[in-house]
Amino acid sequence: MTDTATAQPDDRSLSIMLWLVATGFFMQTLDSTIVNTALPAMARSLGEAPLRMQGVVIAYSLTMAMMIPVSGWLADKLGTKRVFFSAILVFTIGSLLCAKAQSLQALVAYRVVQGIGGAMLLPVGRLAVLRVFPAERYLSALAFVAIPGLIGPLIGPTLGGWLVQIASWHWIFLINVPVGVIGCIATNLYMPDSRNPATPRFDLAGYLLLAVGMVALTISLDGLADLGLQHAIVLVLLILSFGCFIAYGLHATRAAQPIFSLDLFKIHTFSVGLLGNLFARIGSGAMPYLIPLLLQVSLGYSAFEAGMMMLPVAAAGMLSKRLVTRLIERYGYRPVLVVNTVLVGLMMASFALTSAHQPLWLRLVQLAVFGAVNSMQFTAMNTLTLKDLGTGGASSGNSLFSLVQMLSMSLGVTVAGAILSTFTGLLPRVTETNSLPAFHATFLCVGVITAATAWIFGQLAPEVRGTLRKPDPSESN
Repeated sequence: MTDTATAQPDDRSLSIMLWLVATGFFMQTLDSTIVNTALPAMARSLGEAPLRMQGVVIAYSLTMAMMIPVSGWLADKLGTKRVFFSAILVFTIGSLLCAKAQSLQALVAYRVVQGIGGAMLLPVGRLAVLRVFPAERYLSALAFVAIPGLIGPLIGPTLGGWLVQIASWHWIFLINVPVGVIGCIATNLYMPDSRNPATPRFDLAGYLLLAVGMVALTISLDGLADLGLQHAIVLVLLILSFGCFIAYGLHATRAAQPIFSLDLFKIHTFSVGLLGNLFARIGSGAMPYLIPLLLQVSLGYSAFEAGMMMLPVAAAGMLSKRLVTRLIERYGYRPVLVVNTVLVGLMMASFALTSAHQPLWLRLVQLAVFGAVNSMQFTAMNTLTLKDLGTGGASSGNSLFSLVQMLSMSLGVTVAGAILSTFTGLLPRVTETNSLPAFHATFLCVGVITAATAWIFGQLAPEVRGTLRKPDPSESN
């Protein structure tokens, strides 16, 4: 295959393009966490219950999961410049619509629009960098692009709480508008255009099977608790989702170029790592949603205070990454992942002991320890999943891995919201002013789900150890 592209840009244009791609990645990842601390304020403004706002988070992450398989093909077919410009434009319009939403249903719909644009910012931007930078500069360029994307999720909760306190929740979306306008102008001026004239036909049938399966699964899990669906409808949606996934498996065995080849699952480390990621990240995706809600709804924290309480999680997570590398090189993947997965589950369950009288220092230590083991889990799972892909399966395998990451984040919030809503209506001691018992039960369930995932990592061969694959900097979450 050959790519067609414009003339090689000069160093100034390359530098501007790097800043452009990095900023787009920053905004995309920032918006995955910035809303978490603002959910109670949104609920008050829209006349909704704070514990029924999970759709705002789910809509964004699920849409991103659905768009990941499409973004690379669109860039090849239509050109990186046109698709990246469209991604920024759609993301900006979605952000403006979110700020203007007058109901929860409208806000969820506009988050879908925002997610469509956000999903294409990183993969298309990364593809543009790959195509215009010489091979010897690619790793350093990608590392530069990835750093703002790592910062986004870390500062999101605190920034969201601060904006709610000094202005209103609308500003967590409005801040994207001027950045998006500048991004559109810069893309038009400095983004090189490249496309692949030999782009294969898109596997539309396979994509539709995966998309319908993901949406049906998410709606079914959220249906009983939040949407008020009847048991029969939930059961039909569950059967539909599993049927779609099975149908995709059958489709992929005979399709000439499926979106994701089933041959990827012949790689032992990839198949175990991918399944482990899917289930372990359900708990990890639930916690950034549950913790700010717990602090504000049950413990009386302000949005800004709740956001500040998430800083120990981020700081401890950054400091623990080197430790897990040494542990894996010494003991191997299986014992480290089995033990650490149980520890992550136990730390999640420990939030069931939270009380209004808990000393501040103890709460900070609890959050920091959770952040450390959770970050170690991400690093170990990511490197395990991608270490043996090789050059042949790297593109398809990385795309499938990104889809699973976003899907599990969506499922995490869905499961947490459904469990929390169930216990809110089930436990006799739970009232509007005393929701703490429902949170306790939810944290306990999420912890058990996560700890049980250790069984998946226990299926790893003992000899899977040794040198770690040097991960793409953007894969650290």
